[in-house]
Amino acid sequence: MPTTVLSMDEIINAICLHMAERKAVHVQDVQVELSWEEDTGYTAEVWIQGRSQYLVESNMIEAILRYMHSEYGIRAYREDVRLDLDEEITAIVNT
Repeated sequence: MPTTVLSMDEIINAICLHMAERKAVHVQDVQVELSWEEDTGYTAEVWIQGRSQYLVESNMIEAILRYMHSEYGIRAYREDVRLDLDEEITAIVNT
């Protein structure tokens, strides 16, 4: 099965686009920091208009799925996306 690998920058872009649309703000007004910790797994801290919000892995995957559809024209499903940590966080999407 072919795969598409999204870099950490693309994951951040996906979350920025997703959150900007949900909160009705400009993409430039959204800041994102990705992290992985043993007890919480993958998370993204998002700052919008001075307020902080944490996204868990399932929220991050939702943003990645929307990004894959809007930017690549690929319809993927949750079970097709896997986050991975090597030197940086990447998303591996079975397409």
